[in-house]
Amino acid sequence: MLEYNVHQGVGKEYVVFLHGIGGNSRIFGKQLDIFKKSYNVITIHLPGHGESPNIESYNEKFTIELNIREVLKVLDHLKVERAHFIGISLGSVLIHALLQTAPNRVKSAVLGGCITRFNLLSNTLLKIGDTVKNMIPFMWLYKIFAYIMMPKSNHRVSRKLFIREAKKMNRNDFLGWYRLTPYVKSTYTSVQERASHIPKLYISGKEDHLFVKSLDQDTNGDPSATKVFIEDCGHVCNVEKPREFNRLALDFIYKNQGVPLRKVQ
Repeated sequence: MLEYNVHQGVGKEYVVFLHGIGGNSRIFGKQLDIFKKSYNVITIHLPGHGESPNIESYNEKFTIELNIREVLKVLDHLKVERAHFIGISLGSVLIHALLQTAPNRVKSAVLGGCITRFNLLSNTLLKIGDTVKNMIPFMWLYKIFAYIMMPKSNHRVSRKLFIREAKKMNRNDFLGWYRLTPYVKSTYTSVQERASHIPKLYISGKEDHLFVKSLDQDTNGDPSATKVFIEDCGHVCNVEKPREFNRLALDFIYKNQGVPLRKVQ
């Protein structure tokens, strides 16, 4: 089972935090104490992160579907039928996949630094990275992408945090996640159809230059989607602008904590 921690808080509602690639629950350090004042919080380390199993421990192909199954296994173990989900970057991508495959498990979703697809620049960078990934240390590749995604001086704290935590991964785990990047777009293809009734809050920095424009375009048709783009903020918005992120997310979850379960079509 994936490594998880239950941070017992106030009330009966549960909030599940999912980190990005190379990250871990440390990236939610500015959220945990605040959220515990109103909710029980579950942090989960995805495969290859923290003390969770590495990706080679699974006797099957490493896929996004496998990750969703592993996350739900934790909730089943804890007897949590439905929860509010908060993701950052890759964590938001997995929440989109969850909304497509098991929308009945999600009360509401807060998607920070969400990626719905890669633009021409990011696709080009990924292809270059795929070509050279076996020739250079994986941390070189990770650092290059971190600086491209978070290039400004005000992104420095979140950039350093992700690079520092990514050093705890091993090469095979990182490359296993890297190979999933071509499937990111597929995680959103039927979200509006399968989960149009589930409240979603998209929080992105206006300076999240690789992803924010595509996100804005792709989510336009979703009647239950609310979007907030924070000024002077990049990809890891919960680290760069924690007060704004916490206020927006908490208000949103509180508003939607009584959302009734709807029959999945």
